[in-house]
Amino acid sequence: MITASVVAAEETGYPSGFPLLPHPGEMVIGLIAFAILYWLYKSKVVPRLEELYEERAAAIEGGMKQAEEAQAEAKAALEQYSAQLAEARGEANQIRESAREQGAQIVAEMREQAQAEAARITEQAKRQVEAERQQAVVQLRQEVGTLSTALASKIVGESLADEVRQKGIVDRFLDELESGDVKPEKVAPAGQDA
Repeated sequence: MITASVVAAEETGYPSGFPLLPHPGEMVIGLIAFAILYWLYKSKVVPRLEELYEERAAAIEGGMKQAEEAQAEAKAALEQYSAQLAEARGEANQIRESAREQGAQIVAEMREQAQAEAARITEQAKRQVEAERQQAVVQLRQEVGTLSTALASKIVGESLADEVRQKGIVDRFLDELESGDVKPEKVAPAGQDA
């Protein structure tokens, strides 16, 4: 059996001394099949693969371009937002400073108004006090005049009811008192000489 398989192996090879060399008919059929496959790949498969590759590359490049554009837009939006935020902060600071200045101005105005009102009230009170003092002086002069006239009438024993005379005497006496010309005299108690 072994000898039969060796003999069979020897008969199948082409040429009989080279068992690995293929038969020329197989070579021709293999070359034709290879040429057909080569042509199919070259005309159908490779162009389709290249087309898919280009579409994929274009999609990737387009995606990258879109990503770059989106990133640029985001960066521009961020810069615009930052600028608006800085502007808003500046405006807020200006408004705050303006409010402080207005508040200080209002306080100063209110203080001035309060001082003016206090000065007016003080002046009015002074005038009122002065008027009341003048009224009290006039009233006191009248009472002193009336009392002194009544006292003098009792001392002299005659009526000093004449108003013009009474007023002249009282005014002269009070003027002398105010100027300091009248000096008080000591009156001796009853029964003693002065």
